[in-house]
Amino acid sequence: MARMRLLLIVVTVLLISWLVLGLSASAWAETLNYKYYMWMAKREAIPVNDVEGHIMSFYVRSSIYVFDNGEVATGVHTGTSDLINGSGSLMQYVTITFADGSTIIMKSQGMLGDVVKGMYTASGLKSEIIAGTGRFKGITGTQVAKAKYLAAEKGELGPKGHGEGAITYTLPSK
Repeated sequence: MARMRLLLIVVTVLLISWLVLGLSASAWAETLNYKYYMWMAKREAIPVNDVEGHIMSFYVRSSIYVFDNGEVATGVHTGTSDLINGSGSLMQYVTITFADGSTIIMKSQGMLGDVVKGMYTASGLKSEIIAGTGRFKGITGTQVAKAKYLAAEKGELGPKGHGEGAITYTLPSK
């Protein structure tokens, strides 16, 4: 009798574990790795006049994302930067739109600087996913990215850039 009771408890625990793990499997984190290219679409740069080379910028960048899974998406980066001689902080909201119309919206913050041979880098750019639509409705997660910026050419509103990153996310269970 004791063996039968022990067997029943073990089977019950295994069944509950299988149900819990099976139902929560869709909530495990997934990662989208990508490379991207961006350019300045709009920019307003205002000198601060406290020290030489101090500029506050408000900008909109457009971008193309190419994901490791073969998907391609467009992006709009709306943000601000506070730079002294090309180095300083930036904060932006990024909306990535996929071919099916689904979006991932993130808030990103980081530093711009490290000018080497006319190329700027963005480092420590960290992002929190704040919303999603379509297949990404209810998304949560983060993004890490890095970028290099080429010096702006004559007539350009700002530098072009390229980089790579990863979006790690979970979706609500269905």
